[in-house]
Amino acid sequence: MRLIDTHTHIYLEEFDEDREEMIQRALDSGVEQFFLPNIDSSSITRMLDLEEAYPGRCFAMMGLHPCSVKENFKEELAIVREWLDERPFCAVGEIGIDLYWDKTFLEQQKEAFLIQVDWAKELGVPIVIHSREATDILIELVEQAKDERLTGVFHCFSGTEEQARRIIGLGFYLGIGGVVTFKNAGLDKVMEKAGLEHVVLETDSPYLAPVPRRGKRNESAYVRLVAEKLAAIKGISFREVAEVTTKNAERLFPSAVVADGGSIGN
Repeated sequence: MRLIDTHTHIYLEEFDEDREEMIQRALDSGVEQFFLPNIDSSSITRMLDLEEAYPGRCFAMMGLHPCSVKENFKEELAIVREWLDERPFCAVGEIGIDLYWDKTFLEQQKEAFLIQVDWAKELGVPIVIHSREATDILIELVEQAKDERLTGVFHCFSGTEEQARRIIGLGFYLGIGGVVTFKNAGLDKVMEKAGLEHVVLETDSPYLAPVPRRGKRNESAYVRLVAEKLAAIKGISFREVAEVTTKNAERLFPSAVVADGGSIGN
């Protein structure tokens, strides 16, 4: 049974002491592919080095994280564009709006998001959306930008049933990670009603580790814990969750190459 971690920052320094062993634990757990969202210009080298070290396993995205949208965001965006012109990436991400820490740059975050959405449409790749205390804003922006070229995922979805319905209506996926295992998050109730065909699995490692690892460093092997929780919520087998969500990830990232040398989705 094959699992895919559609959103993981395993190139960060939190894994410098045991990265190889951590990736092996994930592989032993059935997690065979790792999709790496970029943060900003400071993370690109680490991310691409990891992709090069694990060909067919790790797949890099390119984008500017909303928390890195500051006064110099146009300079950062210029670097993103240079890389998008340099070589293919599996997605534009992660991009979006984050109003949890700071609301100062909301308008700049919107501008950066829409610019990168246009790039994704131009290049024919999906977008990976970071949304924190901004889900309604981002749904509205996607609704305005939506055409047949725009696909993607709302990463780390933890919203309401109505928000899930609107996202699914846009043809986007819900990225579900450790939050679904949190007792008081309420996401389990939303996932009871959301069709599994609209879900991909993720960890957002090293953040948001699922129960019973909550509060510790997250890692990609814990995708299995998320899948097990979804199986329990929906009253279906772990195998079914693994099969459906893996097929969804293949559809989301059709340009990525799987470990056996074939193209995901073929």
